[in-house]
Amino acid sequence: MNTPTFDLRGKTAVITGARKGIGLAIATAMAEHGADIIGISSQIDTDSSEVESRVKAAGRNFTAIKCDFANHDEVLALTRDLADTKIDILVNNSGITQRTPTLEHSDEMWNKVMQVNLTTPFVLTREIGKQMVERKSGKVIFIGSLWSLQGGLNVVSYAASKHAIAGITKAISNEWAQHGVNVNSIAPGFIETDINSALKTNLPERYAFISSRITAQRWGQPEDIAGAAVFLASPASEYVHGIVLSVDGGWSAN
Repeated sequence: MNTPTFDLRGKTAVITGARKGIGLAIATAMAEHGADIIGISSQIDTDSSEVESRVKAAGRNFTAIKCDFANHDEVLALTRDLADTKIDILVNNSGITQRTPTLEHSDEMWNKVMQVNLTTPFVLTREIGKQMVERKSGKVIFIGSLWSLQGGLNVVSYAASKHAIAGITKAISNEWAQHGVNVNSIAPGFIETDINSALKTNLPERYAFISSRITAQRWGQPEDIAGAAVFLASPASEYVHGIVLSVDGGWSAN
């Protein structure tokens, strides 16, 4: 019996939101396990130095592509640009939030969050998935959230989008597993990233409450998510289809 490995040599991974935070950590870890990286974000053309240096330090190739995920036309153009590139791994990581009470949550806020967090990952998966299904090989990883499973507070559009990510993970997996394509998602808990910085700064009492509920007794770091992503991208997860993997320091068990 062959032992599954975490070897990603010879693979190319597309990672959205690769410039910082969880995306940066995943790009670094996948490069360290042998993958070449295509990093995509809205600012990566002007500031890719951190992720590029990490990937190249691991001896892998790095390509930076700029795309505004809130602009549907740019997303469609991106899929056309990538059509002739062999992609083995797709990590749908980029996301935004609007921390606003529901009664003050505008249509514009809702639509932008849905475009970035749900429509863009769906379109990228649909288009890149065509080559994976045809090749009968590929790994799709959605980065969901703790709010893929719970409701949160003052994050109605974010929670809705992340619940939907859990849903399309399962729905697409049901179609593509028979074609050798693994579709899974990761549900990070509270991670020290820019998306949570306002919570820590502006709502110290809520930050303290959250910290007290995490059974690991600390907020997560982006690197805590990277290991799960490498697993789901690697041969070790060949028989893993349609899961939502919580990486939350024990929050959801408490």
